[in-house]
Amino acid sequence: MKRALVTGGSGAIGTAIARALAKDGHHVCIHANSNFAPAEALAADIIADGGSAEAQRFDITDAAATQDALAALLAAGPIQILVNNAGIHDDSVLPGMRPEQWSRVIDVSLNGFFNVTQPLLLPMIRTRWGRIINISSVAALMGNRGQANYAAAKAGLHGATRSLALEVASRGITVNVVAPGIIESPMTETAFPKEAIAKLVPMQRAGQPGEVADLVAFLASERAAYISGQIISINGGMA
Repeated sequence: MKRALVTGGSGAIGTAIARALAKDGHHVCIHANSNFAPAEALAADIIADGGSAEAQRFDITDAAATQDALAALLAAGPIQILVNNAGIHDDSVLPGMRPEQWSRVIDVSLNGFFNVTQPLLLPMIRTRWGRIINISSVAALMGNRGQANYAAAKAGLHGATRSLALEVASRGITVNVVAPGIIESPMTETAFPKEAIAKLVPMQRAGQPGEVADLVAFLASERAAYISGQIISINGGMA
């Protein structure tokens, strides 16, 4: 049984990913910080369904706290599947954006990626098998008004992904980006009315969290062993 870590695992996409990985027979560590109760409930639900899971709470922007939390996880064995899903929005057009808005979003999505990924690499390398999947956004590819900070953070993941993919390819480790478009969640229901989605998305609907999770589960499988360094969009045909 391989061990997986999903950061930001209590949101709509993170929940679907955790369930999909557990269904594929992996032990899933579901990370959350401020929204920890849903992560605990999800882990209990997975276990009740016959899967293997646990919830972990730490702040990925705190390098020392993250290092300590990961050391405790690694004591039970290497993490061979890592899904960097954590990210936040703090939207504002750039002329009115406060420095703390810029820094906070970059800190979670980009610095958090480093704080979580770097300590897991050597244990993963020693197993000569690994899957690292970074969850980005259509905003990083197309831009989005009011999200210069979020787009910059997620676009930074693209460069880091391609570089890391080169560094670990010879060790049986793949590194890829999944870039969702508009995915159904409580947040998108208020931000994107159905008529707006029909104009933005050629398929004229929002994607489902499970559709993103299915793609992540495939990339985490043996079948995706020759796919690495790629940015894969899942956005209903948005250009």
